[in-house]
Formats: sequence, structure tokens, C-alpha cells
Amino acid sequence: MLINHDTRCTLDAIVDLLNMDLDALDALEGFVERHDISGIDTLGEPDLAAVRSIRDRIVQVFDATETRQAAELLNALVAQAGTTPRLTDHDGYDWHVHYFAPGASLAEHLAADGGMALAFLLVEGERERLRRCEAPDCGRAFVDLSRNRSRRYCDGRTCGNRLHVAAYRARRREASD
Repeated sequence: MLINHDTRCTLDAIVDLLNMDLDALDALEGFVERHDISGIDTLGEPDLAAVRSIRDRIVQVFDATETRQAAELLNALVAQAGTTPRLTDHDGYDWHVHYFAPGASLAEHLAADGGMALAFLLVEGERERLRRCEAPDCGRAFVDLSRNRSRRYCDGRTCGNRLHVAAYRARRREASD
């Protein structure tokens, strides 16, 4: 599966949004800065509430049990955002497509671009790449972009390694008994 750079960056932002504590305005400002989201000026409490709402709707897409359900959720998300596809080459980036209207709020930006990035996965028959970490105490969201769709943990260095070490220690204890 070929995913272009812009879609990958948007998917990374969506995963970060789903997994972050969105409890204060400075967390939202940090999110915008981390993902270099353009066209966002001053953020306020209404933006925080709107982004929380968008996040809740994207969670529903990740947790959808059927493709049709995910498609309906994405259609509603993108329609409400008022997508306006346009080509742009801002801030030193090559030509790419933005789906949000000029002057859109952060929530509209995330709904439009995020919704379209998720829609591209669905259209390619890759919805099963939207996953939750299999570590018993985690459950964080991630997009499995591995070639063979085999990723099981949000981060192999933390959740995956922790479970592998625990299993190794259990085998060692069992062998010594």
C-alpha cells in the first residue's frame, strides 16, 4: 500500500490526537506545534471543546466494527467539516492537497484532512490497519503501516518489549520450577 507523505503526516497527527491528554489549551497548542499545522492562529477554549468533539468522532471510526459503519461516520465527519479540496505549496512544502477551507478552525481542519486520510485507508480496503494496542493495560490507537499488517502494539519499544520480557521471565520461572 502506497501512502503519500501528506496522508502519513495526517494519520500520525490523528493517532497523536487520539492518544493524548487533551485536558488543557496548552496541550492543544503543543499538538498544533508538534504537527506543524498551518493556518492556525490563536486557540481558545471553544477550539479545545470542538477538537475534543472531533476526537470523539474519530475514536468511533477506529472502533467501528464494520466498514459500512466506518464509512458512514467518515462521510458525516467530512461533510460537516465542509471540505474544500485545493492544491497548495506553502511553507516550503511541495504541492499537496488540503481538504479544509481557507480560514477553517483547527477542528474543521482535523475533521476534513483527518477524515480524508482515514477515508483513503477505507477506500483501499485497509480499514483493519486502524488498530488498538494489544497490551492489556494500554489500548492506545495506532495505524499499522507494516507491510504484512502484523503490528500488535502502539510502540514495540515500550508495550511490545514489556510484554515480551514478561513472557520471557514467566518461561524462565516455569523452567526453574
